[in-house]
Amino acid sequence: MSVAPPTVTPGVYRLARAASPQFVVPITVRIFRHLTDRHPPWGWAWVDCYQLDHRGDAIDRRTLFVLVEGLEPAPEPAAAPAVAPRRRQARRASARAGA
Repeated sequence: MSVAPPTVTPGVYRLARAASPQFVVPITVRIFRHLTDRHPPWGWAWVDCYQLDHRGDAIDRRTLFVLVEGLEPAPEPAAAPAVAPRRRQARRASARAGA
């Protein structure tokens, strides 16, 4: 009986030391691809992802080696509220007599 290796589902995850010793400072990533053409040790995986900032914007594309069991699903970052652009008031030139 053969057991399939663990797979990584695309989504947003928080990576800390449980995912790999390299994440002393946790990061948030959006995984978009599990690289199945590589053959890591059992329980580990190579993934393509975008590292996210605190607003949920991608700041870097990365390929990471992670322990699948250590991936912590994270909530989707809240989108910043849309702010209408401020309208600038037109400056009125003062009308000077005789100018």
